[in-house]
Amino acid sequence: MQPSLTYRNELKYFVSPHQYLTIQKRLKHLIAQDKHVGPTGEYHIRSLYFDDIDNTALHEKLGGIRDRAKFRIRIYNKQDQVIHFEKKIKFKDSIAKVKEPLTRDMHDQIMAGHYEALRHSNRPLLMEIHQEITQHLLRPKVIVDYVREPFICENGNVRITFDKELRTGLNNVNLFDPNLRTIRALDHNLIILEVKYDQYLPAYIQAALQLEGLNRQSASKYVICRKYLKTNTWEDY
Repeated sequence: MQPSLTYRNELKYFVSPHQYLTIQKRLKHLIAQDKHVGPTGEYHIRSLYFDDIDNTALHEKLGGIRDRAKFRIRIYNKQDQVIHFEKKIKFKDSIAKVKEPLTRDMHDQIMAGHYEALRHSNRPLLMEIHQEITQHLLRPKVIVDYVREPFICENGNVRITFDKELRTGLNNVNLFDPNLRTIRALDHNLIILEVKYDQYLPAYIQAALQLEGLNRQSASKYVICRKYLKTNTWEDY
């Protein structure tokens, strides 16, 4: 485990609309919403996931490899004021995330194949991504699109999110395409509940979440959306 990184616990669940409404109502009386939400209590997230020529991130996830990482560019509310290139790292049962801001011009250069925009000696993550691009042919693969409703709690540094309307951009990898057509990636209006915390999850939050009644699952949005790009019948994602 890298000591410079802050690792957290992460639990994921699929919940039905009824389960969502029950849990959300309880949380509203216990903890606050994230300050970045809009008038509806939500914000929109669009991520562009990258993978290498061997689809390592995809196959490591499907193969249950314990320690792994994946790269993505993320924007919020379909705007370009905040653009981050992120690396999400899984080590044992914990996760960490490192990120670097991009300007719109840097993003556009990267998407045009001008990867020298990533060569910043004082920004290690961008240098690492440049190395992955040049040595392992890391390339954009799929857009993952959803609406997030977040709650936060200072005790245990807990962050609880409901990710709704998961959609994929299929073969379009242009984050800022105003005509991007997305398709629904989950059936039955399922919502992904994510619970992140540091050392402990307060008992009153556990009670509100009714975690004992939910089945923890591997809910990788990247894998869920990649299944729509299958080109061979044996690619069972």
